[in-house]
Amino acid sequence: MTMQTNLSGRLRNTPLLLTKGLLPLFEAAINSIHAIEEAGILNKNGKITIEILRIPQGELRLKDTEGKNGSDTHEEIVGFKITDNGIGFTDDNMESFNTLDSEYKIEKGGRGIGRLLWLKAFKRVKIESTFTDNSEGKQKFRSFIFDANSGVTNENVKVTDGKEQNTTTVHLDNFNAKYRSHSRKMPKAIANSIVEHCLWYFIREGGVPVITIVDENEKICLDNVFEEHMHTAAITESILVKSKEFELIHVKLRTESISNHTVAWCADNRLVDKWNIDRKIPGLHGRLSDDDGEFVYSCYVSSSILDEKVRPERTGFEIIEAVDDLFDDTEIGISDIQNAVIDRVKIHLAEYLEKNKKRARERIEDFVSKKAPRYRPILHRIPEEELNIDPDMSEKDLELALHKHLAEIEGQLLAEGHDIMSPKEGEDYDDYSKRLREYLDKAEDIKKSDLANYVSHRRVILDLLTTAIQRGVDGKYTREDMIHNLIMPIRKESNEIMFESCNLWLVDERLAFHDYLASDKSLSSMPITGNKESKEPDICALNVFDKPVLVSEGNKLPLASIVVIEIKRPMRNDAAVGEEHDAIEQALGYLERIRAGKVMTANGRSIPQSEDIPGFCYILADITPSVEKRCKLHSLKRTSDGLGYFGYNDNFKAYIEVISFDRLVNSAKERNRAFFDKLGLPAN
Repeated sequence: MTMQTNLSGRLRNTPLLLTKGLLPLFEAAINSIHAIEEAGILNKNGKITIEILRIPQGELRLKDTEGKNGSDTHEEIVGFKITDNGIGFTDDNMESFNTLDSEYKIEKGGRGIGRLLWLKAFKRVKIESTFTDNSEGKQKFRSFIFDANSGVTNENVKVTDGKEQNTTTVHLDNFNAKYRSHSRKMPKAIANSIVEHCLWYFIREGGVPVITIVDENEKICLDNVFEEHMHTAAITESILVKSKEFELIHVKLRTESISNHTVAWCADNRLVDKWNIDRKIPGLHGRLSDDDGEFVYSCYVSSSILDEKVRPERTGFEIIEAVDDLFDDTEIGISDIQNAVIDRVKIHLAEYLEKNKKRARERIEDFVSKKAPRYRPILHRIPEEELNIDPDMSEKDLELALHKHLAEIEGQLLAEGHDIMSPKEGEDYDDYSKRLREYLDKAEDIKKSDLANYVSHRRVILDLLTTAIQRGVDGKYTREDMIHNLIMPIRKESNEIMFESCNLWLVDERLAFHDYLASDKSLSSMPITGNKESKEPDICALNVFDKPVLVSEGNKLPLASIVVIEIKRPMRNDAAVGEEHDAIEQALGYLERIRAGKVMTANGRSIPQSEDIPGFCYILADITPSVEKRCKLHSLKRTSDGLGYFGYNDNFKAYIEVISFDRLVNSAKERNRAFFDKLGLPAN
């Protein structure tokens, strides 16, 4: 017998994604459900068995067993055998099977596509069916082969003795390797997939027949799998979208079975596609929970318009995305349906969404208050639906989400800035003034954000420094180079680092501004001095200050100062005589060498009388007994808090200050306390 159309041509034009390799099995299972219904058998008496056929152990080659996961001893799937006690392949059903695009089962959603999908993923299908021929009052047996090359062949029909139960078995043989490799392999995973695909049948009134998965000695009842999926009973409602009726089934599923909130589009009593709605509704993210525990939400949508517009292969719908205004009253688009469904989902889940939105707001407020105050000035500019974040997301992801909004606002500000200086055509003064005010308000918020970010950066640096000067679990203190990098990156110059990477404000706020700065660079490599020595001060800075305009005369070079900073390891107690052991002598020595080499600006211009340029020497070191002794020998005075020494060396024309790390941190915190308090950052 041959099919009444071009089978090979239809197969070529029937798409089946590699990830949909089990769809033919789902179609066979649904056909069995319809066959039992057509036989008039109550679902509780209907039986469907799905047997997984695997490569026999004896046929496996050695390489097939190498590298197998010990927990997965299941071999490759070669086919499936689906058996049901439905009406069977009667003459009418057989005629329909032989006619592609038959309308025989159109009322059940049958389009003849299922058997085409069989041959997309399987090389051959064998049918064996025992059925009752009501026209003759006899029980008959029919078998045949179905493949892509010949269609239906080897058909055999005979009369039985009438003692057998009516059963039909569909053998899906020789699973195509490319589909097999992309399909579920474990029996429980396959069972879950069938329930998810056929969930509409499970939750409808009357349910489904008893469906059992058999994999060698393992049996899985899909009723049990369905119970594992369901969190509570489904709720059904109908809505109208442009006079078209849609049925919505709201389902709460256990989180172990499904991870995403979805809308399931159904047609012809089958699942066609799923739409992930996570984060598409404010508050809908992560897991929801009620008195019975956590759940994931799904909404199953069906309608006669979806039945009518579903593609033949049931992988999508022939419905336009959005309708033009001209046809808005008569045509319906996907966006119309989606918006209507989303509105109902919001109402159905309102209680849970509000809880999540509240948690999201609290999470953002807490994060911004304690960790990222730079975003506070722009929060009111971000629409509520755009702040639809998962309260359980990591700080990194939350930072990225907020930074994305900040970048968008900055981009808008940049674009508006190009247009703001001139009124638009036809724009009156009041409208222009309003637009200008809005632009300036937005610009002010961005500047506040930038300032908050810089202050937050200072807070982080202080926290890191506080940790760095503590003794570690190994009983040792941090090396000076680690503290050095916090204050100023090692072996860098002014033009090699970002402004935020230079944290000399820890020592003195004025050091944030300089003409030239070098960190751990040799004197000979510094453009500000002609000195040829290879000695390397920890930090050296040249500050150039312009004279006030009112007292400036002619083209004189500005005043200047040289700053040398030496950093020692916390609690170091080996200070002694000589530059190699005395940080104060070391700093003064660097200062003297720089002056002797004739100081120049970073641009290479000489500074007259450079030997008289004021010097500032800062020594960052804890006041241990040996350091304290050196301070006294240099005639330095103790600070009022006892955490440092200071003085002026007239011979070197240099101010000297020895700052303990505790004093360094405490002073920096005090200077910045007002800013931290204003941003709500902890001061300690």
